[in-house]
Amino acid sequence: MTEMTRIAPIAAAPAGVSWRHWLRHFFEMLVAMVVGMALLDPLWQAILGDRIEITTLTMAVDMAIGMGVWMVYRGHGRRDLIEMSAAMIVPYLVLLVPFRLGWISAGDLEMGGHTAMIVAMVAVMLFRRRHYSAHQHGSHQHGSHQHGVDQHGSARPLIAAIGRRWPTWIALAMTADNWVDPLVPGPWVMLGLPVAFTLIGAIRGRLRDPRMLAIQLVGLGVYVGLAVVAAGTDPRTAGWIVAAGFALHALWDAVHHRYDAVVPRAYAEWCGVLDLVVAATIVLSWSA
Repeated sequence: MTEMTRIAPIAAAPAGVSWRHWLRHFFEMLVAMVVGMALLDPLWQAILGDRIEITTLTMAVDMAIGMGVWMVYRGHGRRDLIEMSAAMIVPYLVLLVPFRLGWISAGDLEMGGHTAMIVAMVAVMLFRRRHYSAHQHGSHQHGSHQHGVDQHGSARPLIAAIGRRWPTWIALAMTADNWVDPLVPGPWVMLGLPVAFTLIGAIRGRLRDPRMLAIQLVGLGVYVGLAVVAAGTDPRTAGWIVAAGFALHALWDAVHHRYDAVVPRAYAEWCGVLDLVVAATIVLSWSA
């Protein structure tokens, strides 16, 4: 097997262009970029501080890392990673020059970098639109050697494991600020947890079984009771009740994920992690 064979993209693009697949890849990479930034940026700030030149470059690197992990998971090759990483980082490097010369402000540097980065990303994807309009599967789903990572390399199992947990990473990114500034949702917000399960289950036709419908309605009733009790007590006690409600729903999510019941497993995983973080950060902040 030659090196060129090992690093080739997973598949040749079809004769036609599927804009649906193109848009799917575009939005997947956008989400991966945001997740990478949300998860990694606090680490860089803790180590390197908040100097604007450093924060903008580390932000671009964070987005490139998040996007790169997802691209490898989806089976993109080394060429794709280099092109997209350049699209993330080069605009910020270019704008650092006028910023250091005093021609643009820090806000212009950040917003201009974001804008130029998206434009560069779209330009690359349009230039190679046949490739990005191909339907590409995760690298863990293929046994051939047409992958962005050598099939004998140790990175593939790790990337596959990380990629499969994408709902977890999204939930952690969405709740990253909670560890610094814990959010204590109002008592009635708890009702959104069982209501979402009931609505999604109804839309998916998973509540046609009377027993499953009864279970969901009982769960909804329990949360109505918790919300009523929390709303009628002092704020601190209400906060503990809300924390307990979110923790209990994380367990509810885990059971539904285990048995693939009512909601999609990805939703159950995302909701479970989010619920657990909200509950844990409330407890940690109020116990201090």
